[in-house]
Amino acid sequence: MINLIELINHLNKTPLKEWAQTLPNRVEEKLTQEHGDFPRWQAVLNELPELVATHIDLTQDFTINGQVTSEQHQQLEQTLRKLMPWRKGPFNLFGIHIDTEWHSDWKWQRVSPHIDLTDKRILDVGCGNGYYQWRMLGAGARYVLGIDPNLLFLCQFHAIKKYLPDYPLWILPFTLDDFPTQSESFDVTFSMGVFYHRRSPIDHLLELKDTLVKGGQLILETLVIDGDAQQVLVPDDRYAQMRNVWFLPSIEALTRWLKRTGFSNIRCVDVNQTSIQEQRATDWMTFKSLPDFLNPNDHSLTIEGLPAPKRAVFIASK
Repeated sequence: MINLIELINHLNKTPLKEWAQTLPNRVEEKLTQEHGDFPRWQAVLNELPELVATHIDLTQDFTINGQVTSEQHQQLEQTLRKLMPWRKGPFNLFGIHIDTEWHSDWKWQRVSPHIDLTDKRILDVGCGNGYYQWRMLGAGARYVLGIDPNLLFLCQFHAIKKYLPDYPLWILPFTLDDFPTQSESFDVTFSMGVFYHRRSPIDHLLELKDTLVKGGQLILETLVIDGDAQQVLVPDDRYAQMRNVWFLPSIEALTRWLKRTGFSNIRCVDVNQTSIQEQRATDWMTFKSLPDFLNPNDHSLTIEGLPAPKRAVFIASK
């Protein structure tokens, strides 16, 4: 399912050379672990029509077009819908608009003006279905490796990559724990929407730093709260109905954590209150979403009475 030859060739030029040789077996092991829906999702990929992309835009949005019959258009949409829910996007694919739960393009517009990805080797931790990876390539990256253990997201990625097979980006069904320590192989590492899911935020920062070459950049996007350097929110149970949220620091607190873990040139380049226009249920993600997780009478609070989601983007150097 995953062609690793070119990726291994890239990694052979980095300290990950020996680890790269083990990738085929490691990936096979992950994919053969029992998951009831994975065989069905794999079969869906075989139903996608054979189409040729003749117009590709990864800069202003994600759009690919080409000649397609009405029958192929219908087949493509019906097949893509079998991989719902689609959470990160949107994707415009041969005239089909995949209206995802997240307006990830809005987040990218907030992040991209502050970074230069030209010819950079990039790691995207918790990459989801790869939407941001495509945008990173559009911004000039040399290649992008994403890691995410979610197999539905992996299949969504391959549904898109079927039509752009030669582009240098890959997703491995891994977590950061699957990487060797002190890998030091990437110019830029992204961690967007992952930090607050980690039980040990300091360890996560150290693991992210280990992936970077000296002078490399970390792009960290996470939930934050208002407050001074001592303010950190630890939910009693759920946060916006999410069970696995552990630490929401203030901007000053996270800046201090980054400094303590050895980062320098630390900048918070964007702070944004997540709106119900940016995250919501759609025809491609029909489950509950942010509007259901906020206090119906006061959108400044979650349904649990905690501060509503506010996200910040940090850039820091190793």
